[in-house]
Amino acid sequence: MRIALSHRHTAALLFIAASALSTSASAHTGAEFHIHNSFLSGLAHPLLGLDHLAAMVAVGLWSALAARSAGRDLLWGPVGFAAMLLAGAVLGLQGMALPAVEPMIAASLLATGLLVVSRLRVPGLVAALGVGVFAVFHGVAHGVELAGSDSAWQTLAGMLAATVLLHGAGLAAGWALRQRHAWLARATGAGVAAFGGALLAHMA
Repeated sequence: MRIALSHRHTAALLFIAASALSTSASAHTGAEFHIHNSFLSGLAHPLLGLDHLAAMVAVGLWSALAARSAGRDLLWGPVGFAAMLLAGAVLGLQGMALPAVEPMIAASLLATGLLVVSRLRVPGLVAALGVGVFAVFHGVAHGVELAGSDSAWQTLAGMLAATVLLHGAGLAAGWALRQRHAWLARATGAGVAAFGGALLAHMA
């Protein structure tokens, strides 16, 4: 039992370290990464867009660190984010542009990073709606990139699958670290928040 726990913590530590390193790179990569309209390219896009990756992992980390127990408490944030991401993407596909999309994406990094640091515990619906507001802007950014594409829905399905995977990875890492190594998850949250703050300062 002790060996299995050690391996689980080691995997979580490696994942958190990799996520922390991602915060040193540039933000939304939609301009550099061109979508080729397939499920696989959609799956890859949030993984290569470091702002999206950091925000989605941070939502999972926060949900795990703040949950009172395993079960429904873990899912409010990730489900709210994924659902509103999809809603935002549909808006983007319909050609609806929202103001300040890039600043709001940067603000989502600052906010979710601070949530990880603070381990703030809020009612489930509040958690879902709170992260969901930011997820709409992430979704719109994706949807606008796909507007007019013949394979938009296949690509969007890949993006949604990647979102679920990133939330799951954040949840797993946060749950493994929440007892003895919560400081490492919170340090990662601080890195994500700093990343978002730097992006906002650069946009000002």
